[in-house]
Amino acid sequence: MKSLFKILTLIMSIIMFSCGGSDDGMPDPQPINNAPNKPVIYTPANNLLCINNVVEFKWEAATDPDGDTIKYQLQLATNNQFTENVYISPEILGTSYQLTLFKGVAYYWRVKTIDSKGLSSEYSNMFQFYTEGDGGSNHLPFAPNVVTPTLHQIIQTSTTQLKWTASDVDNDPLTFDVYFGTENPPVTMVSENQFTNNFDVTLNPSSNYYWKIIVNDGNGGKSIGQVWNFKTD
Repeated sequence: MKSLFKILTLIMSIIMFSCGGSDDGMPDPQPINNAPNKPVIYTPANNLLCINNVVEFKWEAATDPDGDTIKYQLQLATNNQFTENVYISPEILGTSYQLTLFKGVAYYWRVKTIDSKGLSSEYSNMFQFYTEGDGGSNHLPFAPNVVTPTLHQIIQTSTTQLKWTASDVDNDPLTFDVYFGTENPPVTMVSENQFTNNFDVTLNPSSNYYWKIIVNDGNGGKSIGQVWNFKTD
């Protein structure tokens, strides 16, 4: 009887090991897919005035940590939040893509990488450029970009400095109107026609703050920035 029990035990052991999988009877885990690296864009360069409205976009080849085949997708818009006149390209095999654009328009663009399993990288840095219009018209400044406080940041001090960047393809000297307050959107202009791209503000605790910048080029050109916000602890 004991011999029969040993034989049955041996047979069961052989069956269990022959079924494959891990020793605990669970299936082998699937390998983790890693996102591809984000690309580096370079043409058209940042703050460029393009003399032709047929624009070729170029970026450096990205890599994938798993060796997957990768494609690229370009996103283009007429504002730096990518919410106005948005164009999203089909998936691109190479590292360039050509579009015919409107003349005399400021554009903002970026690219992301997509692997063969559908996983995407973060978007590249954003570049901005202008297409040359007809004649010698003045170009509006580019929309301002936030530096600090970053969007939705929590501030734990009673003061902070608002910082931003802005540029103009005509190299016009820029001035800034600063709107700041607890209303959304902010309606109180706390500084007008200042030349520096920063402004110190005093804060109250447990409050939500909103701010925006209007950029003036001195030739009648004006760009209104998006509303940024942060809160205090």
